[in-house]
Amino acid sequence: MGSLGKEEIFSEARRKAGEPGLPLISVCVVTYNHRPYLSDCLDGILKQEGDFRLEILIHDDASEDGARELIEDYERRFPEIIKPILQTENQYSKGKTNITGIFNIPRARGEFLAVMDGDDYYCDPRKLEKQIRCFQREKELVFCFHSAKVLLPDGSFGNSALMRPYRGSRILSGAELVDRRGGAPFASFFFRREILETLPDYYFDCPVGDRPLEWIAASCGKSFYLDEPLSVYRFQHSGSWTREQGEGEREKKQRRYREAMEKSFLEFDRESGGRFHPEIERAIGRLRFLSYVNLRDFPEIYRRGNREFYRELSLRDRFFLQFERRIPGLYRAMQERFGQGIG
Repeated sequence: MGSLGKEEIFSEARRKAGEPGLPLISVCVVTYNHRPYLSDCLDGILKQEGDFRLEILIHDDASEDGARELIEDYERRFPEIIKPILQTENQYSKGKTNITGIFNIPRARGEFLAVMDGDDYYCDPRKLEKQIRCFQREKELVFCFHSAKVLLPDGSFGNSALMRPYRGSRILSGAELVDRRGGAPFASFFFRREILETLPDYYFDCPVGDRPLEWIAASCGKSFYLDEPLSVYRFQHSGSWTREQGEGEREKKQRRYREAMEKSFLEFDRESGGRFHPEIERAIGRLRFLSYVNLRDFPEIYRRGNREFYRELSLRDRFFLQFERRIPGLYRAMQERFGQGIG
């Protein structure tokens, strides 16, 4: 199928959707003002190869950039596959932060469930098939995720370590998942749907949707990390969470986010009966440290008590932190010239 054109591949997706029975995979997409990126997202799903049927459950949170019209066009073309919810009022602004669990997961019909944001996309046509194979090999798996390429606003690919939490594919224990060091791309998450049929309170209270899903998986069984970049993560693009966190009152946003995350970690600690308490304490310490890094709070970054977390940073990140700390004027000048390519 790799030699087929785009419309031929989509015809194959239509054919599979028309076969009797339930879809094997439900892909849950959440989007808000992602019109420039949404075709990449949906095309990447529709072009997936493998012997399975899928459905795409997409929730648009009252976008104002034409994303709704684009989704409606895809729904007309693929009515058996595309199942949208098109809000007329923004739900996030009403305090419904974890849209996936509120609107998409409850209507999923597949045995397996994948999640993603509408500004990211799959870059490997066998991404979902590779993850299914992991479950076929390891019967006790409940969760599988992988690394991702990092796409910068100028169209270049950035530091891949940002979304590569481990080196080498392997099974992870629940404790390792809770105490994960590096970033994990949301678009890589792939679950047995049954573990998400009842979502705990800490999921809905958490300010982000990825970490509590990992905590649920940690409590339910084994996970598998696939060390292949099978999706693309847009970093600092317009409309992205990373861009929004870096704009405006950065210090206030970082403090609010850190406090909300700490509260969610502690809720999970209580819910899990202290089973992962040492890992949760270390994860909270790392969360605070990374907040200091984002705010360039150098006294805290280099405080003796944070050495453990400082050593977890890549050599590249440590170099640029020292560069900015010691020669801030030159660092800023180089950032203005090279943009996201530095620091």
